[in-house]
Amino acid sequence: MNCFKGTIRYLWLLPVLGWLAFAGAARAHDIGLSIATVRLQTNHLQVALAFALRETRLLAPLDTDHDGFVSTNEFIAGQDKLVTVVREKCLVRFDAIPGLVTNTFSGLAEGDRVDVVFDYIVPRCHELQLQFEVIKHLRLGHRMFFTFVKDGATMAADRLLEAHDHTVSFVVEVAEQPVAGPPPVAESATRRTFFDFVKLGVEHIGTGYDHLLFLFGLLIVTRTFKAAFQVITAFTLAHSLTLAVATLDWFVLPARYTEPLIAVSIAYVGVENLVRRGEPQGRWLLTFAFGLIHGFGFASILRDLGVGNTVGSVALPLLSFNLGVELGQIAVAAVALPVIWKLRTKTAFVRYWVPACSVAVTLAGTYWFVQRVWF
Repeated sequence: MNCFKGTIRYLWLLPVLGWLAFAGAARAHDIGLSIATVRLQTNHLQVALAFALRETRLLAPLDTDHDGFVSTNEFIAGQDKLVTVVREKCLVRFDAIPGLVTNTFSGLAEGDRVDVVFDYIVPRCHELQLQFEVIKHLRLGHRMFFTFVKDGATMAADRLLEAHDHTVSFVVEVAEQPVAGPPPVAESATRRTFFDFVKLGVEHIGTGYDHLLFLFGLLIVTRTFKAAFQVITAFTLAHSLTLAVATLDWFVLPARYTEPLIAVSIAYVGVENLVRRGEPQGRWLLTFAFGLIHGFGFASILRDLGVGNTVGSVALPLLSFNLGVELGQIAVAAVALPVIWKLRTKTAFVRYWVPACSVAVTLAGTYWFVQRVWF
């Protein structure tokens, strides 16, 4: 009877278990990010945009048969409308005069990315203004990583644009002869970009259900601060290692491999919790091994969308974004661990709810694996 009464007290956890088990219905890495790369040469301007395929449904319906997959034929049928919508909502002006589009391109790229490119002839002008109103028509909180490159390879500016801050201007001084050197950039631009991506990483961990679930599965069986510290530290070090490897371009594991492997890691932790009752020994080593995979997953989020095409241009977003993710994880652990340890003082929680949570972790990991491999 006492056990039954104790179990009743934890019924409030049922919605949490439901969220853990069925969070797979949401995209695990949907951070609402697109890319705008603007390249200026002597008399030519190119605006290259990259969107996550799932975001384009808010601009033009490409998945006409609603099967959750955009085929090549569906993309070909809907790309003209997509290009038209994007062109109307991305305005380029030379000294307040609208630019004339001379060429367009659109295509599907690896990593479920859609590329849309516009070319302009650059007249003699003093100022270049770009307005990316398309951000307002994407989901709430969407950001666009903007990069401006002048005369080939020199990065002149990079920053995150938002719905309320979607306009950028540059003094370019395009004359009969090209002007040497890139336009001046405020010294605070790099600092602003750094903190913007840190903030984006912190926000992302709130919707990174798979990473949070993996961490939850590890922490729910910890009994001491030392064990929790080892797990969190191993996870963080593993992230940092794969981040460095991806940033330096030594090895990049594509998302089509990392996503299923992340799901496997979640299911494995849930099963191990059930098979090895109590607190499994040496958990930090397992955490480190799987953390390497999760780290590649974080890196692929930005790389799949094409953030940066050189080590220098991708390093800042990757480092600051993943720093934000780590800070978010630490914050979550700081809140969750005292609650978990308090609940573990209750016999009913350890006997019934820890296994129930582990089952939920296993089911969610299995669901994600099936979804990411076959759908």
